[in-house]
Amino acid sequence: MTWSDIGVNFTDKRLFFEPVFKRALTADVSHIIITGTNIDKSQQAVHLAQQYPHHLSATIGVHPHHANEFSDETLNELQNLANSKSVVAIGECGLDFNRNFSTPDQQLFAFEQQLKLACELGLPVFLHERDAFKAQVELLTKYRKTLKGGVVHCFTGDIEQMNRYLELDLYIGITGWVCDLKRGQTLREAVKSLPLNRILLETDAPYLRPKGLPNNHKVDNGNNEPAYLPFVAKEAANLMGTDLTTLKLASQANTQALFKIPTMSAGLAE
Repeated sequence: MTWSDIGVNFTDKRLFFEPVFKRALTADVSHIIITGTNIDKSQQAVHLAQQYPHHLSATIGVHPHHANEFSDETLNELQNLANSKSVVAIGECGLDFNRNFSTPDQQLFAFEQQLKLACELGLPVFLHERDAFKAQVELLTKYRKTLKGGVVHCFTGDIEQMNRYLELDLYIGITGWVCDLKRGQTLREAVKSLPLNRILLETDAPYLRPKGLPNNHKVDNGNNEPAYLPFVAKEAANLMGTDLTTLKLASQANTQALFKIPTMSAGLAE
């Protein structure tokens, strides 16, 4: 049994695919889900995932920052992209009322359209939320009966928010934020109560490099990488009061259950 990183921004120019991918496999991170955040990056994610089907999958969607770009054309292209076997979720979608790069109304429209699409296609959702918890939960509740699950990507909230998401049958995505003893304290407390059957692990590379990770700038240029997922997992396991093997087994089972990934190969499979 190996590790899976459910959220990597391989379309970001800061990540040089070949060396980063090889370091991930060396670190026993055998499956990576590439995050799509708009149509262009979703297309790139699918194209890359198709080249390594045993190790890569993709999400397709429109991040709330890009909600002002959402149109009928966008919806049609997402439907077309979803025909690829590499696509395992709709997203990154959701609400971000912190920066409001798109207006709240634009975000609500784009998010609801993607929830409808996910229900229609029978795919889970890969969720983003910042300073919009109430509105996000209201929309998710509306579609809960027909939605095929989802994950709260890069969860940084408190135990009350976590429990509300769990009530909606969602998984919780844990990143290197859990390694931050100052900013991540609320999350660290919540993780102590996170059930093993609801945790998913991700790096959100090249972002959210874990605090306490040894300096390796000559290799990674200061970026986060999927190879560092075991570092995040170790901290999560400590907080949850379990051992690393148990967490590995649980997170892999959860990844397969939500995203319906049939096999996860160790090493490089052609």
